[in-house]
Amino acid sequence: MTQTSACIAIIQLLAEQALELPLGEIAQRLELQKSGTHRLLSTLTDLGWTRQDPQTGFYSLTMKLTVLGQRFYAATGIPDICQPLIDKLASVSHEFVRMAVVDSNVLVWVTYAQGAKSGLIYQPPETIANVPLHATATGKAWLSTLPLEEAMSIVEQQGGINHPSRYGPDVIRSLAKLQDELRTTAARGYGMAASEAEPGVTALAAAIRPDEAEIAVGTISVAGPSIRMGEKRIQELVPIVTATASELAKLWPLRLKSSVRH
Repeated sequence: MTQTSACIAIIQLLAEQALELPLGEIAQRLELQKSGTHRLLSTLTDLGWTRQDPQTGFYSLTMKLTVLGQRFYAATGIPDICQPLIDKLASVSHEFVRMAVVDSNVLVWVTYAQGAKSGLIYQPPETIANVPLHATATGKAWLSTLPLEEAMSIVEQQGGINHPSRYGPDVIRSLAKLQDELRTTAARGYGMAASEAEPGVTALAAAIRPDEAEIAVGTISVAGPSIRMGEKRIQELVPIVTATASELAKLWPLRLKSSVRH
């Protein structure tokens, strides 16, 4: 591991659940030499990325990463250009809405809105995170826009469909089944997942495609308790979700121009 990659690994480790860790544990978790880890942490501290508690000696991140992330997020144009449509969909659907964007070969949830105000309210444990591709309506919606061979390669690169115990009882458990699901999703025009990512949660998602001939740049999804998201409700939501995806697709070039202006 190079010094640069080791520094990034330290930042990623400390970013998980806002961890505060001792030097020895950081070195152990990352399988680094303790002396080398100390030098890297000293450099990161001098540059303002980490801090060391004077009482415990433990290391944690400063807010520098958060500030830079917020600046970048604002510069993408998502808050002022995309968020109003996300808020509108949440208001109309009365459910939890998320938008994900494609980042290289990874799909990342980047923003959300809660439309449910009373009764059963679905709130995922992570609102900003990488998307489990095989277990979510969001992942299926994106993968279905890719050539099947490429889609399956991306899934395998990200760990395949292992660890089904982490997901709901109806999660896809074979690559053959996933291929069938992606074909169905492509033909249907939207992704579906019921008790797959999480038990008792149903979601549908549509791909955002600025040009119908191009691969999707992201997705928009609606998720809620399965007891409320039955077949009838799904069919009511499908045209609303796909229409929002189309609106976002039309605005996407503006989002990119906003990023350039910033």
